Amino acid sequence: MKSRILSIFFFSLLFLMLSGSVLAQTGEPYIHDPSTVTECDDKYYTFGTGGGGLISEDGWTWRKGAVRPGGGVAPDVIHIGYRYYMTYAKGGGGLSGGHASNVYVMWTKTLDPNSPDFKFNDETIVASSDGVEDCDAIDSAFLLDPTDGRLWLTYGTYFGFIRIVELDPKTGKRMPGNEPVNIAIDCEATAMMYREGWYYLLGTHGTCCDGADSTYNIRVGRSKKVTGPYVDHMGVPMLKGGGKLVVAASEPYVGPGHFGLIDLGDGVQKFSCHYEADLVQGGRSVLGIRPLLWKDGWPVAGDNFSEGTYEIQSERSGYALELVVDFVRMNSGMRAFGPALEKPVVPVPTQRLSDVEKGWPKGNIDVRIGDYMFRPHQKWTVTPVPEAGGSFGSPYFKITIEGTDRALAATAEKEVTTVPSFTGAPEQLWQIDQLTDGTYRIMPRVVPGSNEQLALTAVGRSTPSLVKFNQESFIGRWTFKKQ
Repeated sequence: MKSRILSIFFFSLLFLMLSGSVLAQTGEPYIHDPSTVTECDDKYYTFGTGGGGLISEDGWTWRKGAVRPGGGVAPDVIHIGYRYYMTYAKGGGGLSGGHASNVYVMWTKTLDPNSPDFKFNDETIVASSDGVEDCDAIDSAFLLDPTDGRLWLTYGTYFGFIRIVELDPKTGKRMPGNEPVNIAIDCEATAMMYREGWYYLLGTHGTCCDGADSTYNIRVGRSKKVTGPYVDHMGVPMLKGGGKLVVAASEPYVGPGHFGLIDLGDGVQKFSCHYEADLVQGGRSVLGIRPLLWKDGWPVAGDNFSEGTYEIQSERSGYALELVVDFVRMNSGMRAFGPALEKPVVPVPTQRLSDVEKGWPKGNIDVRIGDYMFRPHQKWTVTPVPEAGGSFGSPYFKITIEGTDRALAATAEKEVTTVPSFTGAPEQLWQIDQLTDGTYRIMPRVVPGSNEQLALTAVGRSTPSLVKFNQESFIGRWTFKKQ
């Protein structure tokens, strides 16, 4: 009985933690300076300063267990062909370590420490700083240029310049004769990405390693050339300290740093980072995964979906998801003209659930899309279900009619309905991903009798169904409007 009470307390506490924006991950997400989250053999890995790292089966619940040799600081990982390249640095960082440092690259066939193919090979130095020059060779990160297949590495901290150097994608070693190029100042823990003709350089600004008083935030500049010059949205060069804000602190999470892009396809991009302090987790440094949005050609941090009651609006038609029930008129009369104008002004009460629910069927009720009138059969409460696990970066959710336990569910016919009570069945759990334009994709965890990943889609102006998501179309895009 005691263990059951403790279990209930644990999930109640976790539920309260998830009531706002869900930013940090669950399980044991404790890490500092995480590498970009990388998939290997159906598991996700990230590595941190000091050695080791985290593993997750679903990208939501994390545990210890990732392994890397070398110790040092701020690793990064990239998968090219049959190799996983790992970079990290030793030395530097100021304080007792000074600024003399080396950046290393090594490779392994797998990140799974239990695999017979797990072995890091060919560790080599690809960049250095002597402690006197204007650079501190730590905080390295990879970019594989999608336009030509060339491999680049950025490194550096607040002590001097951020630099970029070219590596051989076949070996991970430095390209012969390649000299580092200065591309930024006043930042550290840089990362790069490419989109629609632009190279983006993301750098972490502010102070680190001071717990809840850290001021870390992530900023960005862009260039048409991988070697720069990088400028921000106001035209300020990053070599002069420029940088457009991407993400900053958001209570209870302090000091986001170490950006890593995760492109999940189908218009879903996310990024990993750490928070210098999660106030709920005793001020520990934790892994965060958030949606990445794009506005006017610039990356912007999105917010992971949070609990609330919403109108779920179709981007196709502007109509709202609703129960297929009889429309119940409100007792307001016609007040717009004629004799009605002579009557006193009296507020019209909003229609309540108790006004209409008695006329609803007791069993399953199908759903449709219709004009939004803020009526009870159109208001959906979305609640995280932390004990059910999650999809990449987010828990699964239940979607119920506000004030009831009537839950949205997928059917074996690849349609959607509502069941009288939420049971936690997999077809009643929903993955909600924010797309790069700010709208959302809604997917059931399971479609009964099917192995396909299908999304809630407006196949007609008033007909929802479950079909394969098409990122080029509005039909599978939805907007959640808080009620």
